[in-house]
Amino acid sequence: MAVGGSNVYILCCIILNVVSSVVIVLLNKWIFVHVGFPSMTLTCVHFVMTFLGLVICQSLNMFQVKRIPIAKMIPLCLTFCGFVVFNNLSLQHNTVGTYQIIKSMTTPTIIVIQTYYYLKSFSTKIKLTLVPISIGVFLNSYYDMKFNTLGTTYASLGVLVTSVYQVWVGEKQQEFQVNSMQLLYYQAPLSAGILLVVVPFFETPWAADGVFFQPWSFTDVVMVLLSGVVAFSVNLSIFWIIGNTSPVTYNMIGHFKFSSILVGGFLLYGDSIRISQGFGIALTLLGILLYTHYKMVEARTGTLTREKSLLPAHGTSTSDGPLQANGHANHVQAL
Repeated sequence: MAVGGSNVYILCCIILNVVSSVVIVLLNKWIFVHVGFPSMTLTCVHFVMTFLGLVICQSLNMFQVKRIPIAKMIPLCLTFCGFVVFNNLSLQHNTVGTYQIIKSMTTPTIIVIQTYYYLKSFSTKIKLTLVPISIGVFLNSYYDMKFNTLGTTYASLGVLVTSVYQVWVGEKQQEFQVNSMQLLYYQAPLSAGILLVVVPFFETPWAADGVFFQPWSFTDVVMVLLSGVVAFSVNLSIFWIIGNTSPVTYNMIGHFKFSSILVGGFLLYGDSIRISQGFGIALTLLGILLYTHYKMVEARTGTLTREKSLLPAHGTSTSDGPLQANGHANHVQAL
């Protein structure tokens, strides 16, 4: 029963993340094109709105604030800011195809980080699922690729910082023994504070064309605030998914979202899809399905092994059983 409930919870988190991620892309695009709101300032607004949303959740007793050392949160907050800023700069200086191609390297980068720095192992089958996914993303984006030095630099830094950030989200939740809301409660305001220091150097708010002197309409303000509300659900669902699955699984969901956007554009707006893109979508979905299948098989195998280890072995002591079971469970969780 607990497992079934957990699966339903994770599925709800994934659905919330997919829907809110698509909505915020559309909202931000509208804000950048029709409002001209500065991107880093908008990111700072998102962080503030996320914190206010968490304050409301805490007042409704949805979670309890847990004390976390501020100094240990700074690295995570810095990577959070870098994750958002570099990806926005990458999208600003690259085509969507180039942005997506380089961003797809986040998954293998996470595997390398977790393998060599956190000594977590991934089965060969799991690693091989990256092949059809990577080829699929490449085929989807091939006709929109256009590389330039500055854009590629921003995109590459975005991949590295994003990978570190997503790994640390899971690690910090385990280290501090906190849930997604408890960790984000500290991260959001600290990240907003960091950006408040950085923003004046890139988007001077008191300049003639700065955010303080623009004639924002009521609609402009509403759209910016609405974007902040959606950002709250995006940020929270990211923590939920990574905290209950893994950074690699979260990236698999990201690839699924990309393919879904292409298919949705074709079905809803009549956007053309080349044969190679259709093949790429099929490959991406195949890789995601294989990844999901192998993860479920390995999880079942780990559960059976744990149950067997808890049984008495021909009269021998079982005092070491729980220790062996937990060790194996941790190994499976890292897959």
